[in-house]
Amino acid sequence: NLEYDPLINDIKFNQNIQSNQSKPLSTVRAVSTIPKSEFTPLHQPNNIDRWVYPSEQQYYNAMRRKGYNPNESDVPAILYIHNMVNEEGWRRIKDWESLRGNSNPVLYKFQGRPKDLSPKAFFLHYILGYSLPFDRHDWYINRNGKEIRYVIDFYRGSRLGIQTPVSIHLDVRPA
Repeated sequence: NLEYDPLINDIKFNQNIQSNQSKPLSTVRAVSTIPKSEFTPLHQPNNIDRWVYPSEQQYYNAMRRKGYNPNESDVPAILYIHNMVNEEGWRRIKDWESLRGNSNPVLYKFQGRPKDLSPKAFFLHYILGYSLPFDRHDWYINRNGKEIRYVIDFYRGSRLGIQTPVSIHLDVRPA
């Protein structure tokens, strides 16, 4: 039961339990610290001025829709990491924007582009031999009425052993 929304060029996210799911996941959504512009995609509530993260159920549904088969018991941890990584990405965008005198940037929209290499990632991989990023996002912010695009390349960090926490490196920069 996926419904396409042409306004956001994406699927409306639902909270329905999958037919093959063994247990329900939380449908509670966390509110981010990331300010939202006046544009509100349909997967976001209208009555709040910050972006709202997906629920565990929405995240699980999206992973299944994209061809992944996550263990349901892992979804809370995966979603926690997802949310913390986005908060860190936003912190770095704010750092960049502060250099331009913009102390209150607002996220207008974002686009996941996991199959598209940024020019920098292409150069780092094919010329210098670095690892490929596992994901890419383009985030569009409003800087004093002007739309500015940021690229975020997501890389797996190095782990020193099995007991070390997950490590992710973010390369956040203006496009």
